[in-house]
Amino acid sequence: MTTTTLPDILIGTDTTYEPPYRILVHNDDVTPFDFVIRVLRTIFGLSPELAEHVTWTAHVRGVALVMVRPRSEAERLVAKAHIAARLERFPLTFSIEPEG
Repeated sequence: MTTTTLPDILIGTDTTYEPPYRILVHNDDVTPFDFVIRVLRTIFGLSPELAEHVTWTAHVRGVALVMVRPRSEAERLVAKAHIAARLERFPLTFSIEPEG
């Protein structure tokens, strides 16, 4: 008896050919630092040190680069971050723009 192994089929969006997009966080005077850091850690997967650095950069410069991801992933992450912020009634804002 022979066993045939079929290749794994991945269902979802193939982001291999999507152009890279920059995810940016914008400073506001309402959202607490701790909340921004928590969002950057839990939704974007940043380390505690990097999340703090990005938060501080946004505070000082008005905007900071969070990461670069394929467009669909960037849109999904930003949507999750906006939902988390609105649930807590914070105006925390993220945006995306093409890399380059």
